Amino acid sequence: PQGGLHARKLLSENPEAYADAAIQGIRDLLGLKSSSAIPPGLIGDIKMGTTVATNALLERKGDRVLLLTTKGFRDALRIAYQARPDIFAKEIILPEQLYERVVEIDERVHADGWVERLLDVAACHPAIEQAKADGIDAVAIVFMHAWKYPDHEKAVAKVCRKLGFAQVSVSHEVSPLIKLVGRGDTTVVDAYLSPILSRYVQRVAGELGAGPRLMFMMSSGGLTAADMFQGKDALLSG
Repeated sequence: PQGGLHARKLLSENPEAYADAAIQGIRDLLGLKSSSAIPPGLIGDIKMGTTVATNALLERKGDRVLLLTTKGFRDALRIAYQARPDIFAKEIILPEQLYERVVEIDERVHADGWVERLLDVAACHPAIEQAKADGIDAVAIVFMHAWKYPDHEKAVAKVCRKLGFAQVSVSHEVSPLIKLVGRGDTTVVDAYLSPILSRYVQRVAGELGAGPRLMFMMSSGGLTAADMFQGKDALLSG
C-alpha cells in the first residue's frame, strides 16, 4: 500500500518445509509460520505467474486425454503441416502426441457451415463410455469447421459432461480458428493441462481463503481471474 517493493526468494520445491513456494513467500512477508492460516483482510490482490503448466508439458505429466474428431481425420493432428525442420533428413520423427486415444465421430460439416452428415449422438456413446471406464478423464473435441457450425461439438460435449468427464475442452470455445490443426492442437493442450492447473489454482485459493482477489498471468502477459485460468493460456505464465 505504501508503494514499497519487497523481494523474496524461495526454493520452488522444498516439501519438507512448505507445500507451495508462492504461498510460503506470502507467509514470510506477513511474518507467519508455515502452518499458520493467512488472516483475512491483510491482502487485497494477489497476481501470480506459474510454471505448473509449462513443467507438466515439458515433463509430459498432464492428464490422459481422449481426442474426439471427425471421421476420417484421426491422424490430422499427428500429420500436422508436414513441416520438416531438417529438409535433408531421411527419417522424419514426428513429435509425441499429447492425446492418448482417438475416437472418430461420424459427422461432417463443410467450410460454409453446410451439414453434409448429421451427428448420430447415440452412436458416440459406446466408445466414449469405454474411454471413461478405462480411466481417461479429460476429452478434447475437435470437429472439422466447428468454428463455423459448432452444434455438433456442443452435442458431444454435453454427452461427455453427462458421462462425468472432469475436463471437456471444445475447439470452437477454446480456439475458434479456421484451420483444423491449429485449433486442434490448442484444444488438446488445453485438455491436457487444465486439470493439473485447476488443482494447483484450487490449492492456492484454499490457502489464501476468501479474502484476496487471486489473478494469474497468462502467456499473453495479461491477467485473468483464477477461475478463468485455462491450460491453453498458461504455457508462458511463469
